[in-house]
Amino acid sequence: MKRREFLIGTAAGTVALAAPAIVRAQDTTTLRVHQMLPAQATIPAKAIEPWAQRVEEASGGRIKFELYPAMQLGGAPPDLYDQAKDGVVDLIWTVLGYTPGRFPKSEVFELPFMVTTAEPTSVAFHKYVEANAMNEFDGVKLICVHTHGPGLFHTKDPITKLEDLKGMKIRGGSRIISDMLGRLGAEPIGMPVPQVPEALSTGVIDGTTIPWEVTPSLKVAELVKNHTGFSGTHGLYSQTFGFTMNLDRYNGLADDLKAIIDENSGVETARQFGRVMDEGDAIGLKVAVEAGNNIVQLDEAETARWQEAAQPTIDQWYTDMTAAGLDGAALHEAAKAAIAEA
Repeated sequence: MKRREFLIGTAAGTVALAAPAIVRAQDTTTLRVHQMLPAQATIPAKAIEPWAQRVEEASGGRIKFELYPAMQLGGAPPDLYDQAKDGVVDLIWTVLGYTPGRFPKSEVFELPFMVTTAEPTSVAFHKYVEANAMNEFDGVKLICVHTHGPGLFHTKDPITKLEDLKGMKIRGGSRIISDMLGRLGAEPIGMPVPQVPEALSTGVIDGTTIPWEVTPSLKVAELVKNHTGFSGTHGLYSQTFGFTMNLDRYNGLADDLKAIIDENSGVETARQFGRVMDEGDAIGLKVAVEAGNNIVQLDEAETARWQEAAQPTIDQWYTDMTAAGLDGAALHEAAKAAIAEA
């Protein structure tokens, strides 16, 4: 064989061998997932990453994910929802309350003393949204919504009664929570949760409202030594979260891949996200106990005082819903019924 013929034949063989790899690369869809917390935090490490692995495996590797924690792709936490909706990224996980007024019907799950533990409340929340509030997620593919477990206070000075809160600068994570804090006597300071450690360290806030599960990644048990929770089955508050996908990216997938995303969306996904939140609560509490911190659980009589003091937040939400043309009382009853059934 002449040298020229050998080279042509070798090149053709190389192209033929490479062709399947090229086809495979073209058939692989890589999706970028953006969120605000460190990679080791509960939801990124124990919910989003396993979710992505399940989808990758079910797709036979035709869907791949790149995970970007701690706002690595830019912007601030309140920008996340629009980053997915507008196609800046493909999927996001965020706190719905970071965009006040955008999810009015979903806000009901943030009202005082609604939440039980995260797993059943997350199931209830997703079912409630499917029945009552899907229009709030127009323009995105909703993977799931969920809540965290019972929110509580983490403060520099101890809180053993309602009066102790008076004048404290306390971080609130949404407009509903900040309204409640003000009515309970605190000075509410709104901020996304990643800002909490610095705000505690510099004295911008005297304490924060967050669930146990996020305290280890923020090192809250090192920054404050007092933690106050409540008696009964319903915690002081919760926040609402959304895991969403850009609709065009979803619609652009092959039908069998869309089916895999669908199979990993909905109530059972909400349940999984809630379950890891509950597991994270147990870990966060253990860290604080092992640090020798002061763990306070208010008794039933004192908890009742806080429930009464927080009632005006619920009344105000009803008024706000009426102004928006919504029946707040009916939505509240639907949410409470969903929680009772979960």
